[in-house]
Amino acid sequence: MSDAPAPPGGEQRSEQPQNIATAIAEVSERATLLIREEVELAKAEVAEKATKLVKGAVVGVAAGVFVLTALLFALIGCALLLYYYLPGNTYAYFWGFFAMAVILLVLGALAGLIAARAVKRGSPPMPSMAIDEARKIRETMGAGADAGRPAQSTPHPAVDRDPAVGHEVES
Repeated sequence: MSDAPAPPGGEQRSEQPQNIATAIAEVSERATLLIREEVELAKAEVAEKATKLVKGAVVGVAAGVFVLTALLFALIGCALLLYYYLPGNTYAYFWGFFAMAVILLVLGALAGLIAARAVKRGSPPMPSMAIDEARKIRETMGAGADAGRPAQSTPHPAVDRDPAVGHEVES
């Protein structure tokens, strides 16, 4: 009974495809998880910015109400002023309407400034953090893939190559 020695790499060959399959499955699972996390980040970021836009819109509506009310008081004040200057009346209570109109105009201006700042902070509702993360992932994943590519010929004069993004950008 002579046992033939097993080839030196026989067991490694059967383990190697299994290790490769495990590595591919692990990479696939991690890529799926990464994509899900990026989508969740984008959703959270858009929701946060949309909330800021809604708050800004509500304050803007309040500013509009203040300004319209001030206009109403100013018009009533003007009407009472006109009434005061008509012959036979000595009442001076119209100054209260003008004072209220000034107060409401100041409140409207402040609310308008707050609304403008809130809308400016919230717009555009793009998930910039998620886009930056996706760009970093693309750069990381593309660094190994770009190493085997041949160099490109001279690009079109109106198109530059952005090394940070890895694709052509119109100038």
